[in-house]
Amino acid sequence: MEDRISTYIVDRKNDIKLLDVQQRLIKMVPTKDFILSIVGPRRAGKTYFLYHFIKKNELKDDEYLFINFEEIDAELGNFITRFQEIYGKFPKYLFLDEIQNLKNWEKEIYRIFEKKRFYVFLTGSSSKFLSKEIATQLRGRSITMKVFPFSFKEILQVNRLNKFYSSEEIGRTRNLLKGCLKEGCFPDIALKKVEASKFFSEYIDLIIYRDIIERYGAKNRIALEFFIKNAIALNSKTLSINKIYNAAKSMQIKVSKNTLYDFQKFLEDVNVIFFLKKYSRSVRKTELSLPKAYVVDNGLYTFTTYKHELGIQMESFVFQELLKSGFEPNKNIYYFGNGFEVDFVLKEGFDVKQLIQVTYASAKDEIEKREINALVKASELLKCKDLLVITWDYEAEEKIKGKKIKFLPLWKWLLEGKSN
Repeated sequence: MEDRISTYIVDRKNDIKLLDVQQRLIKMVPTKDFILSIVGPRRAGKTYFLYHFIKKNELKDDEYLFINFEEIDAELGNFITRFQEIYGKFPKYLFLDEIQNLKNWEKEIYRIFEKKRFYVFLTGSSSKFLSKEIATQLRGRSITMKVFPFSFKEILQVNRLNKFYSSEEIGRTRNLLKGCLKEGCFPDIALKKVEASKFFSEYIDLIIYRDIIERYGAKNRIALEFFIKNAIALNSKTLSINKIYNAAKSMQIKVSKNTLYDFQKFLEDVNVIFFLKKYSRSVRKTELSLPKAYVVDNGLYTFTTYKHELGIQMESFVFQELLKSGFEPNKNIYYFGNGFEVDFVLKEGFDVKQLIQVTYASAKDEIEKREINALVKASELLKCKDLLVITWDYEAEEKIKGKKIKFLPLWKWLLEGKSN
Protein backbone atom coordinates (compact mmCIF):
# COMPACT_ATOMS: atom_id res chain seq x y z
CA MET A 1 0.00 0.00 0.00
CA GLU A 2 2.80 2.42 0.96
CA ASP A 3 4.63 1.76 -2.32
CA ARG A 4 1.41 2.29 -4.28
CA ILE A 5 0.84 5.69 -2.67
CA SER A 6 4.46 6.80 -3.17
CA THR A 7 4.37 5.72 -6.81
CA TYR A 8 1.08 7.56 -7.36
CA ILE A 9 2.42 10.80 -5.84
CA VAL A 10 5.45 10.87 -8.16
CA ASP A 11 3.69 9.56 -11.28
CA ARG A 12 0.90 12.14 -10.98
CA LYS A 13 3.44 14.97 -11.05
CA ASN A 14 5.10 13.49 -14.13
CA ASP A 15 1.70 13.27 -15.84
CA ILE A 16 0.97 16.94 -15.08
CA LYS A 17 4.35 18.00 -16.53
CA LEU A 18 3.44 16.36 -19.85
CA LEU A 19 0.04 18.02 -20.12
CA ASP A 20 -0.61 20.87 -22.54
CA VAL A 21 -2.74 23.15 -20.36
CA GLN A 22 -4.52 26.25 -21.63
CA GLN A 23 -4.16 29.39 -19.54
CA ARG A 24 -7.33 30.54 -17.79
CA LEU A 25 -8.01 34.19 -17.01
CA ILE A 26 -9.74 33.38 -13.72
CA LYS A 27 -8.07 35.11 -10.80
CA MET A 28 -7.37 33.04 -7.72
CA VAL A 29 -5.48 34.16 -4.62
CA PRO A 30 -4.61 31.22 -2.34
CA THR A 31 -4.92 31.64 1.42
CA LYS A 32 -4.35 29.36 4.41
CA ASP A 33 -7.28 31.00 6.17
CA PHE A 34 -9.87 29.40 3.89
CA ILE A 35 -10.28 26.21 1.87
CA LEU A 36 -10.66 27.03 -1.85
CA SER A 37 -13.49 24.97 -3.36
CA ILE A 38 -13.59 24.90 -7.17
CA VAL A 39 -17.13 24.34 -8.46
CA GLY A 40 -18.98 24.70 -11.77
CA PRO A 41 -20.73 22.75 -14.52
CA ARG A 42 -19.27 19.41 -15.52
CA ARG A 43 -16.65 19.44 -18.30
CA ALA A 44 -15.90 23.16 -17.73
CA GLY A 45 -12.27 22.42 -16.87
CA LYS A 46 -12.17 22.46 -13.05
CA THR A 47 -9.33 19.91 -12.80
CA TYR A 48 -7.40 21.58 -15.61
CA PHE A 49 -7.77 24.86 -13.76
CA LEU A 50 -5.74 23.31 -10.94
CA TYR A 51 -3.15 22.07 -13.45
CA HIS A 52 -2.96 25.61 -14.83
CA PHE A 53 -2.36 27.03 -11.35
CA ILE A 54 0.47 24.54 -10.77
CA LYS A 55 2.14 25.34 -14.09
CA LYS A 56 1.58 29.09 -13.97
CA ASN A 57 3.14 29.35 -10.51
CA GLU A 58 5.92 26.92 -11.48
CA LEU A 59 5.39 24.83 -8.38
CA LYS A 60 8.23 22.42 -7.68
CA ASP A 61 7.66 18.72 -6.99
CA ASP A 62 8.38 19.17 -3.28
CA GLU A 63 5.86 22.02 -2.95
CA TYR A 64 2.58 20.33 -3.84
CA LEU A 65 0.57 17.15 -3.47
CA PHE A 66 -2.05 16.35 -6.13
CA ILE A 67 -4.54 13.55 -5.53
CA ASN A 68 -7.49 12.48 -7.65
CA PHE A 69 -9.55 10.31 -5.31
CA GLU A 70 -11.27 8.68 -8.26
CA GLU A 71 -7.92 7.11 -9.18
CA ILE A 72 -6.72 5.84 -5.80
CA ASP A 73 -8.36 4.87 -2.52
CA ALA A 74 -6.40 5.78 0.62
CA GLU A 75 -6.59 8.09 3.61
CA LEU A 76 -5.37 11.65 3.15
CA GLY A 77 -3.01 11.34 6.13
CA ASN A 78 -1.21 8.44 4.45
CA PHE A 79 -0.52 10.58 1.39
CA ILE A 80 0.96 13.37 3.50
CA THR A 81 3.15 10.88 5.39
CA ARG A 82 4.46 9.34 2.15
CA PHE A 83 5.08 12.84 0.76
CA GLN A 84 7.28 13.63 3.78
CA GLU A 85 9.23 10.42 3.25
CA ILE A 86 9.86 11.24 -0.43
CA TYR A 87 10.68 14.94 -0.14
CA GLY A 88 11.71 15.36 3.50
CA LYS A 89 9.10 18.01 4.26
CA PHE A 90 5.36 18.83 4.17
CA PRO A 91 3.78 20.06 0.93
CA LYS A 92 2.74 23.73 0.83
CA TYR A 93 -0.21 23.08 -1.48
CA LEU A 94 -2.82 20.30 -1.37
CA PHE A 95 -4.82 19.81 -4.61
CA LEU A 96 -7.60 17.32 -3.88
CA ASP A 97 -9.66 16.31 -6.90
CA GLU A 98 -12.92 14.29 -6.85
CA ILE A 99 -12.94 14.79 -3.09
CA GLN A 100 -16.40 13.22 -2.70
CA ASN A 101 -14.73 9.80 -3.13
CA LEU A 102 -12.70 10.23 0.07
CA LYS A 103 -14.52 8.60 3.00
CA ASN A 104 -15.69 11.19 5.54
CA TRP A 105 -14.03 13.87 3.44
CA GLU A 106 -15.58 16.77 5.38
CA LYS A 107 -13.98 15.68 8.67
CA GLU A 108 -10.65 14.84 7.02
CA ILE A 109 -10.42 18.20 5.25
CA TYR A 110 -11.49 20.15 8.31
CA ARG A 111 -8.87 18.37 10.46
CA ILE A 112 -6.11 19.18 7.94
CA PHE A 113 -7.31 22.76 7.47
CA GLU A 114 -7.35 23.53 11.21
CA LYS A 115 -3.55 23.18 11.29
CA LYS A 116 -3.29 26.19 8.91
CA ARG A 117 -0.21 24.53 7.41
CA PHE A 118 -1.44 24.07 3.84
CA TYR A 119 -3.08 25.91 0.97
CA VAL A 120 -6.02 23.57 0.36
CA PHE A 121 -7.84 23.32 -3.00
CA LEU A 122 -10.87 21.05 -3.54
CA THR A 123 -12.81 19.97 -6.60
CA GLY A 124 -15.54 17.40 -6.92
CA SER A 125 -18.24 15.94 -9.11
CA SER A 126 -20.81 18.54 -10.14
CA SER A 127 -23.54 16.12 -9.04
CA LYS A 128 -22.17 15.72 -5.50
CA PHE A 129 -20.24 18.87 -4.74
CA LEU A 130 -22.57 21.87 -4.71
CA SER A 131 -21.35 25.27 -3.50
CA LYS A 132 -24.24 25.78 -1.05
CA GLU A 133 -23.56 22.40 0.56
CA ILE A 134 -19.82 23.00 0.83
CA ALA A 135 -20.47 26.10 2.95
CA THR A 136 -22.47 23.98 5.39
CA GLN A 137 -20.21 20.94 5.40
CA LEU A 138 -17.04 22.95 5.92
CA ARG A 139 -18.65 25.20 8.56
CA GLY A 140 -18.07 28.41 6.69
CA ARG A 141 -14.34 27.78 6.28
CA SER A 142 -14.51 27.59 2.48
CA ILE A 143 -14.37 30.16 -0.32
CA THR A 144 -16.12 29.02 -3.47
CA MET A 145 -14.56 29.68 -6.87
CA LYS A 146 -16.65 29.07 -9.96
CA VAL A 147 -15.14 27.72 -13.15
CA PHE A 148 -17.32 28.00 -16.25
CA PRO A 149 -16.58 27.18 -19.90
CA PHE A 150 -14.04 29.47 -21.61
CA SER A 151 -14.81 33.18 -21.77
CA PHE A 152 -14.52 34.83 -25.18
CA LYS A 153 -11.18 36.39 -24.18
CA GLU A 154 -9.95 32.88 -23.35
CA ILE A 155 -11.20 31.67 -26.75
CA LEU A 156 -9.13 34.41 -28.42
CA GLN A 157 -6.15 33.38 -26.30
CA VAL A 158 -6.53 29.73 -27.41
CA ASN A 159 -6.53 30.93 -31.02
CA ARG A 160 -3.50 33.20 -30.42
CA LEU A 161 -5.44 36.30 -31.37
CA ASN A 162 -4.48 39.30 -29.23
CA LYS A 163 -4.34 42.22 -31.67
CA PHE A 164 -7.40 43.87 -33.17
CA TYR A 165 -6.09 46.59 -35.43
CA SER A 166 -6.43 45.27 -38.99
CA SER A 167 -9.61 44.33 -40.82
CA GLU A 168 -8.27 40.77 -41.05
CA GLU A 169 -7.85 40.51 -37.25
CA ILE A 170 -11.30 41.97 -36.65
CA GLY A 171 -12.74 39.56 -39.24
CA ARG A 172 -11.12 36.58 -37.50
CA THR A 173 -12.45 37.79 -34.15
CA ARG A 174 -16.00 38.05 -35.45
CA ASN A 175 -15.73 34.67 -37.14
CA LEU A 176 -14.65 33.07 -33.85
CA LEU A 177 -17.51 34.84 -32.11
CA LYS A 178 -20.04 33.39 -34.58
CA GLY A 179 -18.64 29.95 -33.84
CA CYS A 180 -19.01 30.52 -30.08
CA LEU A 181 -22.57 31.78 -30.47
CA LYS A 182 -23.44 28.53 -32.20
CA GLU A 183 -21.25 25.83 -30.60
CA GLY A 184 -20.46 27.43 -27.24
CA CYS A 185 -17.21 27.61 -25.29
CA PHE A 186 -16.72 24.31 -23.48
CA PRO A 187 -12.97 23.52 -23.56
CA ASP A 188 -13.44 20.20 -25.39
CA ILE A 189 -15.31 22.03 -28.17
CA ALA A 190 -13.01 25.07 -28.33
CA LEU A 191 -9.92 22.86 -28.45
CA LYS A 192 -11.60 20.66 -31.08
CA LYS A 193 -11.22 17.49 -29.03
CA VAL A 194 -14.70 16.20 -29.85
CA GLU A 195 -17.54 16.78 -32.31
CA ALA A 196 -20.01 19.28 -30.85
CA SER A 197 -23.23 17.33 -31.58
CA LYS A 198 -21.81 14.18 -29.94
CA PHE A 199 -20.52 16.16 -26.93
CA PHE A 200 -23.87 17.79 -26.17
CA SER A 201 -25.88 14.62 -26.74
CA GLU A 202 -23.76 12.88 -24.11
CA TYR A 203 -23.87 15.99 -21.90
CA ILE A 204 -27.67 15.91 -21.70
CA ASP A 205 -27.54 12.22 -20.75
CA LEU A 206 -25.02 12.99 -17.99
CA ILE A 207 -27.24 15.78 -16.64
CA ILE A 208 -30.27 13.48 -16.58
CA TYR A 209 -28.69 10.32 -15.20
CA ARG A 210 -25.66 11.40 -13.17
CA ASP A 211 -26.50 14.91 -11.99
CA ILE A 212 -30.21 14.61 -11.29
CA ILE A 213 -31.51 11.01 -11.20
CA GLU A 214 -28.46 9.68 -9.34
CA ARG A 215 -28.08 12.64 -6.99
CA TYR A 216 -31.67 13.62 -6.25
CA GLY A 217 -33.36 10.27 -6.77
CA ALA A 218 -35.69 11.68 -9.44
CA LYS A 219 -37.71 8.74 -10.76
CA ASN A 220 -39.82 10.26 -13.53
CA ARG A 221 -37.19 10.17 -16.28
CA ILE A 222 -39.64 10.93 -19.11
CA ALA A 223 -40.95 14.06 -17.37
CA LEU A 224 -37.42 15.14 -16.45
CA GLU A 225 -36.18 14.85 -20.03
CA PHE A 226 -39.27 16.70 -21.26
CA PHE A 227 -38.65 19.53 -18.78
CA ILE A 228 -34.93 19.85 -19.58
CA LYS A 229 -35.51 20.06 -23.32
CA ASN A 230 -38.32 22.60 -22.87
CA ALA A 231 -36.22 24.73 -20.52
CA ILE A 232 -33.30 24.71 -22.98
CA ALA A 233 -35.64 25.64 -25.86
CA LEU A 234 -36.80 28.65 -23.80
CA ASN A 235 -33.26 30.05 -23.71
CA SER A 236 -33.49 33.87 -23.30
CA LYS A 237 -37.27 33.66 -22.79
CA THR A 238 -39.56 33.55 -19.76
CA LEU A 239 -40.30 30.11 -18.37
CA SER A 240 -43.73 29.26 -16.99
CA ILE A 241 -44.11 26.05 -14.99
CA ASN A 242 -47.87 26.21 -15.66
CA LYS A 243 -47.32 26.20 -19.43
CA ILE A 244 -44.84 23.32 -19.27
CA TYR A 245 -47.23 21.41 -16.98
CA ASN A 246 -50.10 21.89 -19.48
CA ALA A 247 -47.85 20.87 -22.38
CA ALA A 248 -46.82 17.71 -20.53
CA LYS A 249 -50.45 16.96 -19.69
CA SER A 250 -51.47 17.29 -23.37
CA MET A 251 -48.82 14.67 -24.20
CA GLN A 252 -50.03 12.32 -21.44
CA ILE A 253 -46.84 12.82 -19.45
CA LYS A 254 -47.79 12.46 -15.80
CA VAL A 255 -46.00 14.93 -13.55
CA SER A 256 -47.01 17.35 -10.81
CA LYS A 257 -46.26 21.07 -10.79
CA ASN A 258 -44.24 20.63 -7.60
CA THR A 259 -42.02 18.08 -9.34
CA LEU A 260 -41.47 20.51 -12.23
CA TYR A 261 -40.45 23.20 -9.72
CA ASP A 262 -38.02 20.67 -8.24
CA PHE A 263 -36.56 19.99 -11.70
CA GLN A 264 -36.03 23.73 -12.17
CA LYS A 265 -34.14 23.92 -8.89
CA PHE A 266 -32.03 20.84 -9.72
CA LEU A 267 -30.92 22.29 -13.08
CA GLU A 268 -29.83 25.53 -11.44
CA ASP A 269 -28.05 23.65 -8.64
CA VAL A 270 -25.85 21.79 -11.14
CA ASN A 271 -25.13 24.98 -13.15
CA VAL A 272 -26.84 23.92 -16.37
CA ILE A 273 -29.66 26.47 -16.68
CA PHE A 274 -30.01 29.71 -14.74
CA PHE A 275 -33.36 31.32 -14.04
CA LEU A 276 -33.15 35.11 -13.97
CA LYS A 277 -35.86 36.96 -12.08
CA LYS A 278 -37.46 40.31 -12.86
CA TYR A 279 -36.03 43.23 -10.92
CA SER A 280 -38.26 45.06 -8.50
CA ARG A 281 -37.60 47.05 -5.35
CA SER A 282 -40.18 44.74 -3.78
CA VAL A 283 -38.51 41.42 -2.85
CA ARG A 284 -41.91 39.71 -2.95
CA LYS A 285 -42.58 40.86 -6.53
CA THR A 286 -39.13 39.72 -7.62
CA GLU A 287 -39.63 36.28 -6.08
CA LEU A 288 -43.08 35.87 -7.66
CA SER A 289 -41.94 36.95 -11.14
CA LEU A 290 -41.68 34.55 -14.06
CA PRO A 291 -37.96 33.89 -14.62
CA LYS A 292 -36.09 34.00 -17.91
CA ALA A 293 -34.11 30.84 -18.66
CA TYR A 294 -30.47 31.02 -19.76
CA VAL A 295 -28.32 28.01 -20.64
CA VAL A 296 -24.78 27.89 -19.26
CA ASP A 297 -23.44 27.42 -22.80
CA ASN A 298 -24.95 28.13 -26.22
CA GLY A 299 -24.04 24.69 -27.56
CA LEU A 300 -26.73 23.22 -25.30
CA TYR A 301 -29.34 25.36 -27.06
CA THR A 302 -28.04 24.77 -30.59
CA PHE A 303 -27.67 21.00 -30.35
CA THR A 304 -30.88 20.40 -28.41
CA THR A 305 -33.20 22.56 -30.53
CA TYR A 306 -31.13 22.47 -33.75
CA LYS A 307 -31.89 26.16 -34.20
CA HIS A 308 -29.38 28.89 -34.97
CA GLU A 309 -31.13 32.12 -33.97
CA LEU A 310 -28.52 34.83 -33.57
CA GLY A 311 -30.70 37.21 -31.55
CA ILE A 312 -31.38 34.56 -28.91
CA GLN A 313 -27.80 33.31 -28.97
CA MET A 314 -26.38 36.82 -28.61
CA GLU A 315 -28.54 37.54 -25.56
CA SER A 316 -27.67 34.27 -23.83
CA PHE A 317 -23.98 34.77 -24.68
CA VAL A 318 -24.04 38.20 -22.99
CA PHE A 319 -25.61 36.57 -19.92
CA GLN A 320 -22.93 33.86 -19.88
CA GLU A 321 -20.13 36.42 -20.12
CA LEU A 322 -21.62 38.43 -17.26
CA LEU A 323 -21.76 35.21 -15.25
CA LYS A 324 -18.10 34.45 -16.02
CA SER A 325 -17.07 37.97 -15.03
CA GLY A 326 -18.54 37.52 -11.55
CA PHE A 327 -22.16 38.63 -11.71
CA GLU A 328 -24.57 36.43 -9.75
CA PRO A 329 -28.12 35.83 -11.02
CA ASN A 330 -30.80 37.39 -8.82
CA LYS A 331 -28.20 39.09 -6.64
CA ASN A 332 -26.69 41.75 -8.89
CA ILE A 333 -28.12 40.84 -12.30
CA TYR A 334 -31.82 40.72 -13.26
CA TYR A 335 -34.08 41.48 -16.20
CA PHE A 336 -36.70 44.25 -16.06
CA GLY A 337 -40.25 44.48 -17.33
CA ASN A 338 -43.21 46.80 -16.85
CA GLY A 339 -45.25 46.48 -20.03
CA PHE A 340 -41.88 46.49 -21.82
CA GLU A 341 -38.65 44.57 -21.31
CA VAL A 342 -34.98 45.36 -20.69
CA ASP A 343 -32.69 42.35 -21.06
CA PHE A 344 -30.32 43.01 -18.17
CA VAL A 345 -30.29 45.16 -15.05
CA LEU A 346 -26.86 45.29 -13.38
CA LYS A 347 -26.74 46.35 -9.75
CA GLU A 348 -23.99 47.64 -7.51
CA GLY A 349 -24.99 47.64 -3.87
CA PHE A 350 -28.45 49.20 -3.62
CA ASP A 351 -28.16 51.08 -6.91
CA VAL A 352 -28.88 50.08 -10.49
CA LYS A 353 -25.54 50.51 -12.24
CA GLN A 354 -26.32 49.75 -15.90
CA LEU A 355 -29.19 48.76 -18.21
CA ILE A 356 -28.43 46.56 -21.22
CA GLN A 357 -30.42 45.64 -24.31
CA VAL A 358 -29.09 43.04 -26.75
CA THR A 359 -30.15 43.03 -30.39
CA TYR A 360 -28.94 41.41 -33.59
CA ALA A 361 -28.59 44.61 -35.61
CA SER A 362 -25.96 45.93 -38.00
CA ALA A 363 -27.48 49.38 -38.56
CA LYS A 364 -29.60 51.91 -36.67
CA ASP A 365 -32.73 51.22 -38.70
CA GLU A 366 -32.53 47.51 -37.75
CA ILE A 367 -32.96 48.30 -34.05
CA GLU A 368 -36.61 48.13 -33.07
CA LYS A 369 -38.02 51.31 -31.51
CA ARG A 370 -39.63 49.34 -28.68
CA GLU A 371 -36.17 48.27 -27.46
CA ILE A 372 -34.95 51.87 -27.29
CA ASN A 373 -38.20 53.07 -25.71
CA ALA A 374 -37.95 50.30 -23.10
CA LEU A 375 -34.42 51.39 -22.20
CA VAL A 376 -35.52 55.05 -21.85
CA LYS A 377 -38.54 54.17 -19.69
CA ALA A 378 -36.49 51.85 -17.47
CA SER A 379 -33.87 54.57 -17.11
CA GLU A 380 -36.47 56.91 -15.68
CA LEU A 381 -38.07 54.33 -13.38
CA LEU A 382 -34.79 52.91 -12.05
CA LYS A 383 -32.84 56.20 -11.97
CA CYS A 384 -30.03 54.82 -14.13
CA LYS A 385 -28.04 56.88 -16.63
CA ASP A 386 -25.71 54.18 -18.01
CA LEU A 387 -27.65 52.81 -20.99
CA LEU A 388 -26.12 50.29 -23.40
CA VAL A 389 -27.39 48.53 -26.51
CA ILE A 390 -25.18 45.61 -27.58
CA THR A 391 -25.51 45.12 -31.34
CA TRP A 392 -23.93 42.89 -33.94
CA ASP A 393 -22.21 45.62 -35.94
CA TYR A 394 -23.63 49.06 -35.12
CA GLU A 395 -21.59 51.52 -33.07
CA ALA A 396 -22.64 55.00 -32.00
CA GLU A 397 -23.49 57.23 -29.07
CA GLU A 398 -26.77 59.07 -29.33
CA LYS A 399 -29.07 61.21 -27.23
CA ILE A 400 -32.64 59.94 -27.42
CA LYS A 401 -35.46 61.61 -25.46
CA GLY A 402 -32.84 63.32 -23.34
CA LYS A 403 -31.03 60.06 -22.53
CA LYS A 404 -27.51 59.24 -23.70
CA ILE A 405 -27.40 55.72 -25.14
CA LYS A 406 -24.28 53.87 -26.21
CA PHE A 407 -24.48 51.34 -29.08
CA LEU A 408 -21.61 48.86 -29.13
CA PRO A 409 -20.92 45.73 -31.25
CA LEU A 410 -20.83 42.52 -29.24
CA TRP A 411 -17.20 41.71 -30.09
CA LYS A 412 -16.05 45.13 -28.83
CA TRP A 413 -18.06 44.81 -25.61
CA LEU A 414 -16.46 41.41 -25.00
CA LEU A 415 -12.96 42.85 -25.46
CA GLU A 416 -13.50 46.02 -23.46
CA GLY A 417 -14.55 44.08 -20.38
CA LYS A 418 -17.85 43.72 -18.62
CA SER A 419 -19.25 46.03 -16.01
CA ASN A 420 -18.23 44.12 -12.89
